[in-house]
Amino acid sequence: MRNSVAFDIQAVRALIRKNKRWDITFAVLGLVALGIGVLTFTALFAEMAILGAERLGWDFFANFPSRRAGQAGILSAWLGSLMVMFVTACAAIPIGVGAGIYLEEYAAKNWITDIIEINVTNLAGVPSIVYGLLALGVFVYTFGFGQSVLSAGLTLGLLILPIVIVATRESIRSIPVHIREAAYALGSTRWQVTRDHIVPYSMPGILTGIIIGMSRAIGETAPIITIGALTFIAFLPDSPFQGTAPYLNFDWLFSGFTVMPIQMFNWTSRPEAAFQANAAAAGFVLVLMTLSMNGLAIYIRYKLRKNIKW
Repeated sequence: MRNSVAFDIQAVRALIRKNKRWDITFAVLGLVALGIGVLTFTALFAEMAILGAERLGWDFFANFPSRRAGQAGILSAWLGSLMVMFVTACAAIPIGVGAGIYLEEYAAKNWITDIIEINVTNLAGVPSIVYGLLALGVFVYTFGFGQSVLSAGLTLGLLILPIVIVATRESIRSIPVHIREAAYALGSTRWQVTRDHIVPYSMPGILTGIIIGMSRAIGETAPIITIGALTFIAFLPDSPFQGTAPYLNFDWLFSGFTVMPIQMFNWTSRPEAAFQANAAAAGFVLVLMTLSMNGLAIYIRYKLRKNIKW
């Protein structure tokens, strides 16, 4: 009997040692994979910074593109990117968050909902050029928006809409069920539970999905080229503000535009080394814009989670 017990203890210890070895192996492999990714990004980022360092100055941000590399700047490109991202956010965030909340909290669980869920999930993996072709036929020609900031913003809004919906649903699903049960037990309606509990508690996750989508959109080139974005532009869209009532001007929505990825594509297609330096500097700025968006999201998510009390 004692021999049997001793054998069982030894077998358990051997199994524990084996599992610990697998844990260590997996941790080492994960660390190596993380190191490769971080080092690759750091090397590329450093190369862009070194190559484009001489061009990073006030003139580079304040000048229009030029045929002379030393005088070329990204004024129209970075302002165009900000305007397009503003339209994208206004189009995708309310619809995406609202659709995610409806599908998770209000929609009946039937075959129609299942079909919608499958399509939303699949749309998140559709190549961006498909959205560009769709937008070319719908926004540019059918609705007559033309090759404008509005068309570009709506195109990128469609591109990130599935990402926002999926992120919203997953964030809502992570809310413990006792939150809902406690609220319903106190007599709250479904809308009150959603407004006062579900949405505030899930907001950090929703915000993360939104920023991931916006970070993808700001670097997209294929759909923007498809709808006819300009590769060389020496003017700015009309200002959104004016000096007389109603003080808002919407003509800028229908202006021609360019964005940072298009400007980089234009410069990298030229053989001169000076234009390659301009492209590297523009890429460095674009990465900083993306990192700033993610940094802001992390800060807001931290503040929201800090204020949440389960």
